[in-house]
Parts: sequence; structure tokens; C-alpha cells
Amino acid sequence: MISSIPLQRVAACTALLCSTWVAAQETIVITGNPLRRERGAEAASSLSGDALAARRASTLGETLDGLPGVAASGFGPNASRPVIRGLDGDRVRMLDNGGAVIDASNLSFDHAVAIDPLVVERIEVLRGPAALLYGGNATGGVVNTIDNRIPRVPITGLAGRADVRLGGASDERSGAVVLDAGMANGFAWHADVVGRRSGDQRVPRYTPTVDGAALDPSERVRNSAAESHSAALGAGWVGDSGYLGASVDTLRNQYGVTAEPDVHIKLERDRLALAGERRFGSGFIRSLSLQASNTRYKHEEVEGNGDVGTTFASRGQDMRLELRHAPVGGVEGVWGLQSDRLKFSALGEEAFVPSTNTRSQALFALEELPLKAVTLSAGVRLESARISSDGDAPGAATQRFGDAASRRFQPLSYSLGARSDIASGWQLLASVGHTERAPAYYELYANGVHVATNAYERGDPQQALERSRHAELGLAWKSGAHSLKATVFQSRFANFIALDASGVDITLPGAPGDPPISVPEYLFTGVKARMRGLEVELRGRLMTGAVHVDLTAGLDLLRGDNLSTGEPLPRVSPARLRMGLEGGTDAWHAGAELRHIARQSRVGSNDTPTDGYSVLDLWARGNILPAGRMGWFAKLGNVGNALGYNAVAVATIRGLVPLPGRALTVGLNARW
Repeated sequence: MISSIPLQRVAACTALLCSTWVAAQETIVITGNPLRRERGAEAASSLSGDALAARRASTLGETLDGLPGVAASGFGPNASRPVIRGLDGDRVRMLDNGGAVIDASNLSFDHAVAIDPLVVERIEVLRGPAALLYGGNATGGVVNTIDNRIPRVPITGLAGRADVRLGGASDERSGAVVLDAGMANGFAWHADVVGRRSGDQRVPRYTPTVDGAALDPSERVRNSAAESHSAALGAGWVGDSGYLGASVDTLRNQYGVTAEPDVHIKLERDRLALAGERRFGSGFIRSLSLQASNTRYKHEEVEGNGDVGTTFASRGQDMRLELRHAPVGGVEGVWGLQSDRLKFSALGEEAFVPSTNTRSQALFALEELPLKAVTLSAGVRLESARISSDGDAPGAATQRFGDAASRRFQPLSYSLGARSDIASGWQLLASVGHTERAPAYYELYANGVHVATNAYERGDPQQALERSRHAELGLAWKSGAHSLKATVFQSRFANFIALDASGVDITLPGAPGDPPISVPEYLFTGVKARMRGLEVELRGRLMTGAVHVDLTAGLDLLRGDNLSTGEPLPRVSPARLRMGLEGGTDAWHAGAELRHIARQSRVGSNDTPTDGYSVLDLWARGNILPAGRMGWFAKLGNVGNALGYNAVAVATIRGLVPLPGRALTVGLNARW
């Protein structure tokens, strides 16, 4: 998608074997490019090797925040989900090695993504609709995390890595050990273990606010400490014509909920995955790939006295089959089948959604026709989804969800695209499409106080399909170490399911002996909406020779409008400007990056503007042993200790969670 590196080299070059080489080159983004074409103008990013190590944080949202078009939901240091082009929740598809991530992170801003970035070898981000491949809930984009838990490339002997990180604004202490081994007969295995512990996050001195009321000034984000650990085993057979393997992994994560001073979440996830691919040298079928997983997820919201207020549990299965066929009349493509099932339950007095069952099946096809001057592409996806609510439990003290109910939807998505090498080093890409998304279970059936956001959230059981049309134009240029990429896009929604304040406060009875409480009402409502924006990336080589120096820059402009009310859409990232300078030799690298986030004054009548701020980060890394077998890194974040707030965060939590303060992170890594 953004490189001409042969597929075999990409597959064979995991971070264990050649992390420095991957960091220095651009890599194919397989997530949005099943045909493995070179697409330099496509809106995509890939992090691996040293580039990933420099950005790696405790959450995926924080790790990816600042990439072109990518922001973070910003619910403290432990629960931050990627937001792509102003779209979040069920519009950003989270993938684990191409398979579904089963958790509750799309339901609530305080729910963490059940993936630890420390074990991830590569992260691919596709900006813009990818609904043809992954369904309507990829309207905003796709984030695919890739590891080597199921071996996919041949390896002989033992390879591995170990990482230790200390410091940062949360006083983090973390470590990871990853092992990969293989035999001459093709059998290979993988093992990894990760642990992390952190304290309350340090921030510039500020005055926290809750419901507009000021608390005592502080230099810590309250109740933001965390502890997590994970482990995995995988094995399989790998050969020249494909692979087949399985893995099992487990994750445990306990962290504080910033919105409540004495509530913490105990998260558990166990996952069994199967994946395989068979490549054929000739015939109509060129390759056939299958992946499937079974995930058990649970998290408990534990009160300060030890009582469990609410338990969220999910059991999910997903299966994906892809067939790549040989060219027929010059047309080459991929056909696929996808099936997902999710059984969700919420138990406890604070549950604001009922137990639900979601089932979906889809057929999709993506075809390309290379011509002399241009390559044309077309795709279509037909889905069938059923979302059922169990309603109120028998004998429930409070009747909120009504009787059992069920809705059926048949989303249809399609797109057309063209890509052309218009001049030496220049590439132009244009695409148009139509995307439909079935409402998520919480957008249909939510009805209750969401403690994490301190709001009464109410779904609409009669919600219609979310429908959008999108257009995108990308231009890219590359000459040696110099590159430029610019993308302009627009998505227009005939029905956009927005969660926004209604302007009404809901009065509820307090605890025994306490007065009634009042919380704002937030509604999932279908409105007409429009998202449009511009993304620019620039890299230039200023100095060559024994020491090279590069200049990098980026610009993001995004505007979201509720066309039904004439007001701005909520939680839209303001203009962002990034400039960096980096340089080094084969033995060391160092750099600086300045990010300016503009004031967000385009807010609705039930929100408040967010001031702009600028952040300077410094970093350096080097080798202790030759050939990168052992190295070190250091990063000084927010050098000026600037105070800033995330405009993308939900308004009820924004005043509690400023960006991290000045902090030094150091680490060691070893490869063998």
C-alpha cells in the first residue's frame, strides 16, 4: 500500500529479526491491501521496529495519537482508544492479527482495549472507510496489531527480544520477553510474557473540575494507577507454500477509573486463535487464508469497599475466509466470507445496557484491473446482522429495558477507485463509495446512568442503518529520502448515530439517606452529518553522509458538522501541526518533535471550547552492542510542562485529565 518492498521480505522481517531495517523503510500495510499492491498515495501508516519503540505507550490510543488523522479518546492513561478522522467507538475497527478484538472498549470511554502494545511487533492504521473488508464498523478506519504468536514465516533456531522500560509521567515499570523458535522440519513455536505497573499520572498543576465544580488543585490525575500482565503460547507448521498454527493468550489488567475516585476495573481476556494460509503456484485460486478466534472477556467495576458494582462479560467468535484468484481478463481480486458472533451481558445495579446477542455474516469482493496509465478497483460487501436484547431480567427491581426485542439489518457497502502513476515519483489516488453500518447494541438499547461518563445514556430501539457517502483524493511523491503525501476527504452521512447532550438533566434518587442526584442526558440520535478534512505528511533529507539529518512535518485539519442542527459534531480534533528534526548514524539516533494543537472553539451549545497548547518532545536511542543486539532509548516528554486538555475526550471527563506533564522515560532492549 505504501511501499514497493517485496511481500516475501515483509513477511520474513519481523521485529525480532530485523527491527532496524523495518524502521528505516516503509512497509506494506496488509490490513487494507489484500492484493499487496504499491499504493503510495493511500491514507495509511505503519509502525514497527525502532519507530514503534519510540512511540510505544501503555494504551493503543496514546501510542497512535499524533499520527496523521489519528487522535485518542483520552479517558486517562489506562483507557485511551484510537479516534480516526473524528470517528470513534463502533466506527473504528480494532483487529488482532486481522481478527476481531472482543472487548468492551467501544461501549465506554473508560473501558480499555484488551491489547498490550508492549508485545505488538507492528501496528497498521488505515484511515478512511475500509467497510468492504471489515464491515460498516470500519467507517472511520482500521487499526491492526500484529505479533508473531502464530508463526507465519520459517525460522531455524532460537530468536527473541527483551525490553525494560522505566519512568514516564505514570512512573511506569514494565518489561517484556518474547521468544520464537523453529526447526528444520517447519515446526515453529512462540512464547511471550509482559508485565506493567504504574502510579497516578503526573500532570502540570491544574484545578480538576467535576460537573463544573472545582476541586482542590493537584499535580496528579486521581485514581489513574494500573497493573497488568499477559502471556501467550503459539505453535504451528510453516513452509514455502503457507502456514497453519494456533495460539492461546491471556491478559489481566487492573486500573483506576478517573471519573470515580475509588472505583477500579478488573479486566480479564482469554483468547484462542487459529490461522492458516495455503499459497498455490498456479491455477485459478492463488491463495486461500483462514483465521478464526474464540474470546472470553470480563471486567468488573469494583467499588472502594470491595463490592462489585457492575460486571461486563462477553463471549465472541469470529471467522474470516479469503480467496485470492488469478487474473481473469486482466482482473485480479479477493473474495471473502466473514462471520462474527458476540454474546454480551451487563450485570449489576449500574448496568446501563441489557444483555444482548449480536450475529453478523458478510460476503465481500474486491477486484482490480491494471491498465496502461491507471489501475481501477471496485468492491462490494453485503452483510446480514441481527442484534437482540434480553430485556429486563425477571424480577428486576428497576424496569428500564422493557421486554426482549430483536432488530435485523442488511447493510450494503460498495466503492470505486482509481490509482495512477502520473509522473516520475508521483502517484494519484481517487476513490468514492457508499457505506452502511448496523447500529451497535448500545446505540439501540442503552437506558441508564453511565457512571464512567456521569451521564444518562439513552439509545433508540428504532434506530436506522447508519449510511454515508465518501470521497477521497490522495497525492504522493517520493524521491530517495524525500517524500510528500497529501489527502483531502469528505464523508457525508444521511444518518449519523451521534451521542450528544440533549440539554436535559435527569434527576435520580440518591443512595439511602442521600439527596437526589442530577446527571445530564445523552442521546444516541440519527442526524445528518458531514466530516471533511486535509492530511499532509512531509519528510526531507537535510544532510547526508556519515551523519544524516531529516526534517519531518505534518498537518491535520478536520471539520465535523451536524447538518440537522447546524452545530458542530462533538469531540472533533482541532487543527494539529507537527514539526520534527531527527538525525544520527548507524549507532545512534536523536530527535525533537514540536506539536501544536489549536484551540477547539467549534463546539455545540452543550459543550465548552478547549484551549490550544504546544508540546515539545526530545528522544534519543543507541546501540550498546554491535548490530543492534542490545540498545537503549530515552525520551523526555512535554519538555515545557505545558498544560493542555484533549478536545476529543468526552466533556464530562475532560476537566479531570490534562495531558501528561514533563517526564523522562528510559529503557533497554536486547535482541538475539
